[in-house]
Amino acid sequence: MIPLLDLAREHAALRPRLLRALARVLDSGAFINGPEVAAFEAEFAKAHRARHCAGLSNGTDAIELALKACGVGPGDEVVVPAFTFIATGSAVCAVGAKPVFADVEEDSLCLDPKTLGRALSRLTKAVVPVHLYGHPADMDALMRVARKAGLKVVEDCAQAHLARYRGRFVGTLGHAGTFSFYPTKNLGALGDAGAILTGDKTLHAACLSLRDAGRAPGKRYLHDAPGRNARLDEMQAALLRVKLSGLAKANTARAEAAAAYRGGLEGLPLRLPPHDRAGSRQVYHVFTVRTPDRDALAAHLQGAGIGTGVYYPVPLHLQPAFASWGHGPGDFPVSERAGREVLALPMFPGLGARGARRVCREIRRFFGRRR
Repeated sequence: MIPLLDLAREHAALRPRLLRALARVLDSGAFINGPEVAAFEAEFAKAHRARHCAGLSNGTDAIELALKACGVGPGDEVVVPAFTFIATGSAVCAVGAKPVFADVEEDSLCLDPKTLGRALSRLTKAVVPVHLYGHPADMDALMRVARKAGLKVVEDCAQAHLARYRGRFVGTLGHAGTFSFYPTKNLGALGDAGAILTGDKTLHAACLSLRDAGRAPGKRYLHDAPGRNARLDEMQAALLRVKLSGLAKANTARAEAAAAYRGGLEGLPLRLPPHDRAGSRQVYHVFTVRTPDRDALAAHLQGAGIGTGVYYPVPLHLQPAFASWGHGPGDFPVSERAGREVLALPMFPGLGARGARRVCREIRRFFGRRR
C-alpha cells in the first residue's frame, strides 16, 4: 500500500523531539503569546528572509487578517483564481469584500496575469495569487498588473513553504504572504495553525493587533479596533519549530520523488506539472498529473493499493457558496477543465524514488491496457 500522504511515518521519526517540545510548553506554564510563538515567528521569518512574521490560528484567518490589515473591506473587490481551495474566496467574503474570479494558466494552474487584467474594475482593491501545488505563480507579471492598478497583493502560500520565485521566497514578493500549517502541508502542525509574512512594519503591527482582539500595543484592556481571536498557540508553535528545522531537507526529498515521477511517466498521455522557471523552485506539496481518464486511472490505482486525491474537482465560480455571483459553466474554461482532469499522486518525503517508480509502473499498466 502506498498512501497519498504518510503523516504517521513522519511523526514516528520525530516523536521524541515532538514530545520534548510539548513537555517544554507544559513545564513553562505559558500557553498563549509566549516564548514558543515568538521563537517560531523569528525562525519562520528568517527561513524565508522576511522581516516580520505573525503566527495565526490557521491559513484562512491569515488571508482574512492580511486583507483587513491592507485596508480591504465592504464594497471592495478582490481578484482570486477560480481554481483553488474555497478558503481563498471565503476569506475575502469574511472581510465584507467580493471575490472576483479569474482564470488560471494552462500549465501551472496559477492565476493568469492576462485574466487578472480583465477582471479589474474601479472597485478592485487587492489580488490574492495562489502558489498552487507548491509551484510559484508568475509574480513578475502579476505584480506589474497590480502596481499599475494600485492593488494590494496578498500571496496565498498555503502549499508553498520555502518555494522560490526568481531567487526570492514566495510570501515576500507582495505586500503580505499567508501560510497554512494544516497537518497535510509541507510544514504541518498537529492541528490548525497559520502565519503572515510581511516586510511592512505597519501592516505587521496591524496583523498582531487584529489576531489578538484588536489590542493596542502593550495594552491589555485597550483595543484600537474590533479584532478577533486568531492567535497561534504555544503548543503548535513548539511543534512547528521541530518540523521547521527539517523542512528544507523534506522539500528536497519531495523534489527527488518528483524527478522519479517525471522519468517514469515520460511518453504517457499525461500532462505533468510544469518544470521550474529560471531561478525558481517549486516544493511539490502534491504531484498532480492531468488526464481526461482521471476517474478511471484513480480507480485503477486504488485497486492496486495506491492512494490518490483530486485538488480540486469544483472551481470556485461553480461552488454553491458563490452561486449568487451569477457565474456558470464555460465562464473559466481552464479552471473547469482542470477540475475534470487533475489527479494527485502519492507525495511525501518518505516516498522516495522507489515508491514513485512503483506508482509509475501501475500508471503505465493502466494506459497499456487502454490501447
